[in-house]
Amino acid sequence: MRLQHNGVKIMQEIKTLFTINEASHWASDFLKRDISASSISYLVQYGRVRKYNGDRSTLIDADDLKKYYESYQGLREINWKKRLGNDLNWSLSFDHLREKDTTKHVHRLHPYKGKFIPQLVQYFIDNHKDDFKDDVYFKTGDIILDPFSGSGTTLVQAHEMGIHSIGIDISHFNCMITETKLNSYDFVLLECEVNKIKRSIAGYETDLNITAFENELLARMADFNNKYFPGSEYKYKLQKKQIAEDKYATEKEKEFVKIYNELVKKYSIELNHFSSNRFLDKWYIKNVRKEIDFAFAQIKKIKDVKNKKILAVILSRTIRSCRATTHSDLATLKEPQVTTYYCWKHKKICKPIYSIKSWFDRYATDTLYRLKTFAKLKTSSYYAVIPADSRTIDIFKVIEKQNKNFYEVLKKQKIKGIFSSPPYVGQIDYHEQHAYAYDLFGFERRDGLEIGPLYKGQGVEARASYVEGISKVLLNSSKFFADDFNVFLVANDKYNLYPLIAEQSGMKIVNQFKRPVLNRTERDKSPYSEIIFHLKDKK
Repeated sequence: MRLQHNGVKIMQEIKTLFTINEASHWASDFLKRDISASSISYLVQYGRVRKYNGDRSTLIDADDLKKYYESYQGLREINWKKRLGNDLNWSLSFDHLREKDTTKHVHRLHPYKGKFIPQLVQYFIDNHKDDFKDDVYFKTGDIILDPFSGSGTTLVQAHEMGIHSIGIDISHFNCMITETKLNSYDFVLLECEVNKIKRSIAGYETDLNITAFENELLARMADFNNKYFPGSEYKYKLQKKQIAEDKYATEKEKEFVKIYNELVKKYSIELNHFSSNRFLDKWYIKNVRKEIDFAFAQIKKIKDVKNKKILAVILSRTIRSCRATTHSDLATLKEPQVTTYYCWKHKKICKPIYSIKSWFDRYATDTLYRLKTFAKLKTSSYYAVIPADSRTIDIFKVIEKQNKNFYEVLKKQKIKGIFSSPPYVGQIDYHEQHAYAYDLFGFERRDGLEIGPLYKGQGVEARASYVEGISKVLLNSSKFFADDFNVFLVANDKYNLYPLIAEQSGMKIVNQFKRPVLNRTERDKSPYSEIIFHLKDKK
């Protein structure tokens, strides 16, 4: 388009602007695969493409969108294979799935660091052949074992697919999470209990200034963030390297902390000196700490054991989110955070949590929805959740005590195999990640029985101990196997320990599947892979 101004010809670029839905259709045609409107909205929200304001809708420049896809299309797979090897099985990336698919129904009942997505389990234990795999390893009515069951992903998927399952974990709390996912509930009674607890918490006040303080703080934060961190526009500038994030964020963080401190003083808010060694005293602001104790006291009054457990899990999920830490450090705690701060996750000034009320309400509602959704998918298959050491447990004896009917099936069929993700050597302290729950509920901690915990490191001795531990688990488990069993172990085997583990367990690795791990929560998004080892009897 040509414009005339004071005799000078000016070239003005004509932009083609799409609505979100139009952009979705265009991108689907361009990439030859379905691109949802929510995917386009994601690009705008996180500053991948520039946002234009239309009369009634958000608009996107077609050229901007094309440049983004041309720079990204296929490059991730190519680059990841370049970094991690051409043996990377991209079909196991499940990159077509949305987060709500990988956290479906009860799989998001409680956070758990180190768990795999349910689709990975389903891929290997699905009893229907598809275009991508020819072998069927488990069928309806078989029994599958997870000797490191964690939060129960394998058991939930097996139950949904009509496969009997046994989960063993050294952590009592992990077993409680798994049980609450699999239990059947009287939802009328459960909803009554949930609503009663929600009302009690909502009506409990420990500091009358908290609400007024937080309301003014939120208003001041909104004004500040709108001015200095204006949503998608700010994120777009970060993407284009127009802002030096470290320097800019540090300056603005210090600027707002002054406002925060003034409000704390104005409302006489008691924060916390964090001098205690107890987790609950160290990692929570005073008001939150008092609300936690009150809520737990109400839950302990519930008579129905299943309802009491699921409400305890809701409270645990709540207090995990309410720890005095930054959003970026929620998975791995560093230092208590009692002031406002620049959030690397949300790209703006964020604040600590001062009350559990809204979080408990949100998680209670979400939990009921997830339990009801899964209830429609549940089958009549048996399951057992056992808090024990997988190296020594007599599975038959325990199941006989727990469930006679399941024992009869187990005795006749035996266990068809394993799908499990053993702990990675020297990466996670599995008890410590839920220290808040152990502190609150008083469960016995059995850290010393963990295999490959973080505190042992990744040195030669730690690796030898790890090999011995995993091998003992497989040797003990194999006592209860049927003939022609299949064992699938998900591992990041950077020290090449699993060939030795297989050898010491009397098994052999018959196949391995190397998959890219996408959508990790850590700030380090470097290409990362794990291997699913397929083991069978060495004989």
